[in-house]
Amino acid sequence: MNGPARITALAVTLAGMVLSMSGCNQLQARDQLNKGVDAYKSAHYEEAIGHFQRATQLDPNLPMAKTYLATALAQNVVPGLDTPENLKTANQAIGIFKDVLAKDPSDINSVKQIAGIYFSIKNLEKAKEWQKKVLALNPHDAEAAYTVGVIDWTEAHENTLKALQPAGLNDDGEGNVKAPKKIMEPLAAQNAALVQEGLDYLNQAVKDRPNYDDAMAYLNLIYRRKADVDYGKPALVKQDLAMAEKWRTDAMGTRKANEAKKNAASETGGIVMDSNGKMK
Repeated sequence: MNGPARITALAVTLAGMVLSMSGCNQLQARDQLNKGVDAYKSAHYEEAIGHFQRATQLDPNLPMAKTYLATALAQNVVPGLDTPENLKTANQAIGIFKDVLAKDPSDINSVKQIAGIYFSIKNLEKAKEWQKKVLALNPHDAEAAYTVGVIDWTEAHENTLKALQPAGLNDDGEGNVKAPKKIMEPLAAQNAALVQEGLDYLNQAVKDRPNYDDAMAYLNLIYRRKADVDYGKPALVKQDLAMAEKWRTDAMGTRKANEAKKNAASETGGIVMDSNGKMK
């Protein structure tokens, strides 16, 4: 065999070996993926993470491997814990979900996951930003709208407590009409946009899911923050508190009705949707 012929034969042989190794890696990757899914279903998240990591190493193009890995990492994020290790896990999961989105910007699951992780680690502004991205993909996602409203209320409520505390005052939940003007007027300006946005999104959540009792409960709460914003306007404060009470009553009634439907379904073996739109 002459030189060029030997080179050609060697190249063909090497190509065959590469294809064989590639095929072997793909089979091993799928095996790791399946083992990871089994571990995840058993709530063995650390084990699942190891399998999913090996799957992505063996076959970086394996469908869903990165999503599964990021989801398993997200399950290991402890809500409210700001230790370096917990934040590292959170950021690792977020980074992988962003990699998924780089290839498919319309992957709403990844967007929701990122929003949820940011909320878990109390990065509320980022959580709100990503929930709005969920709504950009699905304008009728009631849970995303609800979460934006909850974040707005949380920030407005924290602003209220910080403003009242130096004066030795507690939030009365009824407009704080007895608080000094020098405290309430700056607070009203600080909270106005948050309260209006919160009202808009919570109303949207109830519009898209009429039995959303949690959203109704927060409408009660945010109308009480609106009463702070309307400080010095007794008629508006009275109207705000009336709306708060209306939504409190609606929330209680709707929650009771939802529970009755759930109990009835469990007795008959049927399926019912809860206020979060999940099957029960």
